[in-house]
Amino acid sequence: MAKKQALRELQARLAERMQAARTQERIMSWLAVESAGRGFLFPLPQAGEIFPMVPVLDVPHTQGWFLGVANLRGGLHSVVDLTSFLGVKTDRDTSAVREQSRLVTFSSALNINCALLVDRLAGLRNVQQLVAEPADEKPRPTFVGGAWRDGDGRAWQEIKLVELANDPQFLSIVT
Repeated sequence: MAKKQALRELQARLAERMQAARTQERIMSWLAVESAGRGFLFPLPQAGEIFPMVPVLDVPHTQGWFLGVANLRGGLHSVVDLTSFLGVKTDRDTSAVREQSRLVTFSSALNINCALLVDRLAGLRNVQQLVAEPADEKPRPTFVGGAWRDGDGRAWQEIKLVELANDPQFLSIVT
């Protein structure tokens, strides 16, 4: 019971900080999440609501990374396993992950009813807390933004949700 209360309080604090960050001066800020042991940054204005894991209905003849559809606050949303879509292999313990897993929806302004499954929330980050990594010459999808490192040396990869929502591979869920 105490864990549920602590999670509710964390989500409430994150929601307050996200709202405050949206109304403050426009500096680069992100919702930080972790999946398959990797850190990802979603631009705050492009991220929507955060939900605990809910039942997901399977949709036949879809890609393996497309988990199905879920009812989130009365709306039907597609659910995508972020790390599976990105091709990150993992041996994670699914029972442990599901306890902290969250569904992060895209902002309603992006006009796509989709939620990304992530292993856990890692809070908010802004540009003052991170140092940009030098860009390499590897070709990357348009939705992959800059690479960053925090004060503890942890690597973070930006995922531009607006670009992801328009990516042809992301939109091609049928096998």
